[in-house]
Amino acid sequence: MKTLFFTILIFIVSTLTGYSQTYGTSTTGQTDIFGNTTTTHTNSNGYNSGTSTTGQTDIFGNTTTTHKNSNGYNSGSSTTGQTDIFGNTTTRHNNTNGYNSGSSTTGQTDIFGNTTTTHKTSNGYNSGSSTTGQTDIFGNTTTTHKDSNGRVIGTSTTGQKDIFGNTTTTYKKRD
Repeated sequence: MKTLFFTILIFIVSTLTGYSQTYGTSTTGQTDIFGNTTTTHTNSNGYNSGTSTTGQTDIFGNTTTTHKNSNGYNSGSSTTGQTDIFGNTTTRHNNTNGYNSGSSTTGQTDIFGNTTTTHKTSNGYNSGSSTTGQTDIFGNTTTTHKDSNGRVIGTSTTGQKDIFGNTTTTYKKRD
């Protein structure tokens, strides 16, 4: 029985190491007194690679996130609109000059508890998708990212809030 358990454990660990290369992390803090929430991004070496600050929802139901690089300069923005009558929510991404650089549309949750977001280029071509599953027994939520051909290119796992109210997401590339 011990041998079987150990064999299964080794299999699980070896399977998980296929995603072992950490690409970076994002840590989301608490909302400040102005209603803004800041996420700090770090690269695989632990260095700051930028921030994203999400403001309050405006009177039209849009929420804007401003992205900055590691030097604090504007690197673009994302504006999420209201949910349409079909249950889809679209986010429009803009570059530093304010021009459209693509969009992401999140659909409704399917019968298995998965939510899929489809990503498109500024020309409307499919550039990939992200599928978020249900939260596991440890409080972690995993999202699987695919390229435009449907191949898995990596995962991101969001954990529970820590004692300071921060939530960390770890990104891993597929080997």
